[in-house]
Amino acid sequence: MRFLCVVYASAVILTAQPPTPLWLRGYSVIPTPRQVRLEPGDIHFDGAWVLDAGKPGAQHIAVRTLRKDLAEWHGVTLRTGAAGKTLRLEVTPGAVATKAAPEIDRQAYRLRISDSLIEVTANGDPGLLYGVATLVQLLKRDPAGRLLLPKGTIEDWPAYQLRFLHWDSKHHQDRLETLKRYLDWAARFKVNMIGFELEDKFEYPSNPVIGAPGAFTAAELQEIVNYGLERYIQVVPQIQAPAHLAYALKHPQFAHLRADGNNYQSALCDPRTYELIFAMYDDVIRATRGVEYLFASTDEVYYAGIESLCSRPYNPDNRSLAWVEFVRKARDFVKPRGRRMLVWAEYPLLPEHVKLLPPDIIDGVIGEAEYLPDENKLGIRQLAYVSMQGSELLFPDHLGLESERGLTRGRLESASEYIATGRHTQGNPIGVYGAAWDDSGLHSETFWLGWSAVAQYGWKPGTPSVEQHVAEFMNVYYGPRAAGMVEIYRGLERQAHTWQRSWDRMVSRVRGPGYGNSDGRGIGVTRYDMTLSAPPLPQGPDLKVQPSLAEKHAKFLAEARPRMLESDQLVHALEGNFARVDRNHYNLEVLLALARFMGHHWRLLEGLCGAENALVGAQAAAAKKNPRQAVGQMVAAHNSIERLEQEGEQFFRELEAVYEKSRFPKGRAVGGRKFVHALDDTKDHWADRTPDLGFLAAPERSIGFGAWRKQLAGLIQAYAKANNVPVRGLGAARLEE
Repeated sequence: MRFLCVVYASAVILTAQPPTPLWLRGYSVIPTPRQVRLEPGDIHFDGAWVLDAGKPGAQHIAVRTLRKDLAEWHGVTLRTGAAGKTLRLEVTPGAVATKAAPEIDRQAYRLRISDSLIEVTANGDPGLLYGVATLVQLLKRDPAGRLLLPKGTIEDWPAYQLRFLHWDSKHHQDRLETLKRYLDWAARFKVNMIGFELEDKFEYPSNPVIGAPGAFTAAELQEIVNYGLERYIQVVPQIQAPAHLAYALKHPQFAHLRADGNNYQSALCDPRTYELIFAMYDDVIRATRGVEYLFASTDEVYYAGIESLCSRPYNPDNRSLAWVEFVRKARDFVKPRGRRMLVWAEYPLLPEHVKLLPPDIIDGVIGEAEYLPDENKLGIRQLAYVSMQGSELLFPDHLGLESERGLTRGRLESASEYIATGRHTQGNPIGVYGAAWDDSGLHSETFWLGWSAVAQYGWKPGTPSVEQHVAEFMNVYYGPRAAGMVEIYRGLERQAHTWQRSWDRMVSRVRGPGYGNSDGRGIGVTRYDMTLSAPPLPQGPDLKVQPSLAEKHAKFLAEARPRMLESDQLVHALEGNFARVDRNHYNLEVLLALARFMGHHWRLLEGLCGAENALVGAQAAAAKKNPRQAVGQMVAAHNSIERLEQEGEQFFRELEAVYEKSRFPKGRAVGGRKFVHALDDTKDHWADRTPDLGFLAAPERSIGFGAWRKQLAGLIQAYAKANNVPVRGLGAARLEE
């Protein structure tokens, strides 16, 4: 797992770009077209127009997509075989002069819009689909409700041949219909590559034990691939190996392949490791027919050649050579099977060993700038790698946040700048890769703004400004009637950022030392869990308590109050948009469930201190010889914590139910098979702390409210009995009250 560094500065640097001509005319397109020549005026578009599908024919994906999106987005059904204003689709090689490589040239299209004729002419089939995507996005309504298009000509093709979005399946498995919807939206944004990090969400016929219960079968994976290929998207299998292999090494059958007794990395000096990994490669290659690539990953192989079987000493030089050997053998395995291999070229690779790499691999990350001279000599191509989410929990830092060190640059700003000017520009880049990791358990619906930015800047680097792109995304993804979505995203970022840091950290009770990550290499990295302290329990007959929470959490509490109001405003804003958004209602469901879940946290913080104050009040009442009041204060503390616990579980269950509309239950059992959850996976993945979605509730559950209430209830009963006063209402409070 690698994260793009978030740069801190005294102020956010806004991109000094004027709005694009189309945007100034009120038209949205993602990605921004390369060449636009607008003419004065607009045309009206409706069902009176005639569709001439020409040689592409009615069953071409561009024609079917056009009809589907016109009907679903705009309520328009076009006529055929009649006279009148005409929308014509054509594929004519060379129609658009690009002077680009053939793989890019066939993605080019021309869109001409005039009073009585609209022409979408493409150099190849992908270009026709992209031209249709532009046309459908351009349509907007005037105040009278009529659909408009701008007069003029657009000629367009991408800067980069390969434009990857990352689907990470470490800790969840999407439903088939979800992935097909993702492919539909990827096609609308002119994406043509998916890096599908399968881990154990594929059945692996050669070693079925690796596949999690209910994992995609070979037929299901091929179905996903075929759906993508029809839309000119390659769903490229991405296999984590030889490190990050816990999904295989956690099983007893492969314990002998653990490099140092840990599940994290396989033993590269054991030939059986190659047999296992190459069998997995073969399995996914057979289940992804029609795809031209395989992503061999090679991610964070910190300890290549560390095991005792190795004949060479374990040192930086031999560690690098062991990594190179793996890449060479993997490439030699996949090339005869018709696949070009992508790798993460990074640590432990030393710059002096780059010259030993196969020249036809693609470097997906460029771990060191020093790699580039030899990569250029060999002819190795590169990807512009950007991480659109990394260590954030609950919601990505798309836009940037205010912090103690000033304002942060959001991931969109960093991605825009890096794709335009990053170290890949010193090489011979072939594409872009937009990562969004599942390590933190975020729902994929929270990634779409970031994914769309990768599509945007991989097509036309540096244009438009991030501010314009965000506005266009909200317009395209939710529809023009959605209100205040940028403010909603900013609010969710603040909520998630504050939620993440308003917990105490304790050394993990369930997970041992880890291997670190891209920024912290080394065995024995301490891992921490999030928690909070319960209020101190009364002691002795005088109910003595030593209050600490208000002081300990003073900073958290100061932030809780404005965040509580903001949470309420977010919930109202999201609820209001259900009646306004034209598409992607489910996305709003996810955002609403997250807003409600995070909003509970602020009530939790205040409630903990409120319960502590009640116990202080009980101590004061006991000192005044008022046992009845003391009992009442303790009962109030008990019941307020009970209500908070019930509320937290309710909002967690709501979030779980919303998540599982688009994905299968995490860690599910299927057909009598149970999910194997390995607590010693070594990487610090928040989402891996529990086999189910319970990791989301784990910080609050770790407080131990149940045991705390039981102890307090016992103290209440004992004190009341000793002082001959009744106990009323203990545990009677319910959330609905």
